[in-house]
Amino acid sequence: MGRMSIRQLSVTYQAQQDRILLRVATADSREMRLWLTRRLLRGLWPLLRRTQVEHGPDATTPRGAVATPEARQMLAQARRQAFLQRADLETPFQEGASRPLGEEPMLAAEVGVTPLAEGRLRLGFSESRGSAPHRAFEMELDPSLVQGLMHLLEQALGQSQWQLPFAPAADAPAAAAEDEPQARPRYLN
Repeated sequence: MGRMSIRQLSVTYQAQQDRILLRVATADSREMRLWLTRRLLRGLWPLLRRTQVEHGPDATTPRGAVATPEARQMLAQARRQAFLQRADLETPFQEGASRPLGEEPMLAAEVGVTPLAEGRLRLGFSESRGSAPHRAFEMELDPSLVQGLMHLLEQALGQSQWQLPFAPAADAPAAAAEDEPQARPRYLN
């Protein structure tokens, strides 16, 4: 599918499906839609968190030495706070004119996570091999998009009430959106 320039992300929990819908809009008006299941996120979420800490842009010190795990954790938290202060989480998601994966969201059965230079991350999603036609796509995220995706996933996990050992509790701040009518979606622009 070639390298895409991501314009916007949307992550929402869909109670009727008991799945999380990830929507990726590109600068050239394409939109990819994926269903993320509890089973998939059980493996993906801890991996994303670990990758963010171990391979983030602050994993090494200015002189090239590897930062301690505690320092990397603190730096990851500082990056998260800085991101949240400047992120646009209010602009509504703008649907893409074309949907290369089809009209129906792809049910992601497999995901690959590859750390890249400078805190970038490549995520590759694919359906199970038995489904026809087999759909898959990859996206590269810069550090701020990684932060944004994780923030939106954290909110959706809080709304899901899946009670995964790593998910935010239902009474955590992420669940505050449940007080609003129909838990309005959040977006990353």
